[in-house]
Amino acid sequence: MARLTPRPIPAGVRPWRGVVLGAAGLYFLVPLAAALVFTVDVPGQGLTLDSYTQIFSADGFTTALLLSLGLGLTTVALALLLTLPAALAVRISGSGRLRAVLEVVCTLPLVVPPVALVAGIGTVLKWGPDHLATTPLYETFVAVQDPDFPVVLVLAYVVMALPFVYRSLEAGLRAVDVRTLVEAARDLGASWPRAIVSVVLPNLRTALLNASFLALALVLGEFTVAQLLGFRPFAVWIVQASGSNAQLSVAVSLLSLVLTWVLLLVLTGLAGTRSRTPVRKNRKNEKEAGA
Repeated sequence: MARLTPRPIPAGVRPWRGVVLGAAGLYFLVPLAAALVFTVDVPGQGLTLDSYTQIFSADGFTTALLLSLGLGLTTVALALLLTLPAALAVRISGSGRLRAVLEVVCTLPLVVPPVALVAGIGTVLKWGPDHLATTPLYETFVAVQDPDFPVVLVLAYVVMALPFVYRSLEAGLRAVDVRTLVEAARDLGASWPRAIVSVVLPNLRTALLNASFLALALVLGEFTVAQLLGFRPFAVWIVQASGSNAQLSVAVSLLSLVLTWVLLLVLTGLAGTRSRTPVRKNRKNEKEAGA
């Protein structure tokens, strides 16, 4: 079987590629190195890791982190619950018009600034007590603003995460012939739920992981909406902690950045393993057929 041979890179391009990659690496690594030095170098004491050893015992750290993780996981679940069925339905129907409408709806939050979104949510929250105080909806209105788990933040985050979740799922769906897979499963006697769960979703594992990662990263790093609405998740806690202990807040920021990178590398590894498995199987089958 003929194999595709990659085009050779022109000799003049190679030095410039190294220069560009080196400059990009310095652009990202120099600020991180400066932040690391700031967290471990204490004037008059020398190098110390006190900023890192104090993280888990810092006041409010665990509460803020658990709150952000809870908000993030809930946001991921709701965003996927909204976008995945809609994207699958549009793909199976094959309607280009519906696909265009869905794309516009899901990407519309990109043009809405977070401050404008907060202004609208704040107006509704101020309007509620005056008009719902004597109705059964008042208790629900109060419950969605519970500081222990503000559902109103989840709703805002779902709106903000829709473009990223949709784009990730759309990229995965473009690589899969959903209609053919579903029709084949249906012809073999599978029900609609079985065809989706057992045939389509396994082929979208990488897209689902990417969408979940992007939504979770957005929630963990989001500051504007939570701060203006008066809640205290992880990003807000970091900013507030910087007022009393700047080294601690920078250490937490570095640690969260490293953990985010590790998670991204893990997801990339999973995606690479998934994509290499069919290739290995095909090569094995070719060898067996040739033998």
